[in-house]
Amino acid sequence: MNKTYETLRKPLLTEKSLILRDSDNCYCFVVEKTANKHEIREAVETIFKVKVEKIATSTLRGKVKRMGRFAGKRPDLKKAFVTLKKGDKIDAVEGASK
Repeated sequence: MNKTYETLRKPLLTEKSLILRDSDNCYCFVVEKTANKHEIREAVETIFKVKVEKIATSTLRGKVKRMGRFAGKRPDLKKAFVTLKKGDKIDAVEGASK
């Protein structure tokens, strides 16, 4: 499969991401941990046919959780906050939140 379609894992639909989408035209995605900003920009522009203005990424480490004497770890996660040019929007993500 093409690397472009493997970069974006899923849209991140939280209360904060919906507020960012409405106020700043900023969409949040869970992306591959090894993806850089250039790959994320290319994937979003190719898949959704929009122009990306700015990208911010953050990597979250998974929490260590215990169940009695056994310890486990949640998976690590990388988020991308993608700000689009004025007038562009992603319809696939908007339909998922309704």
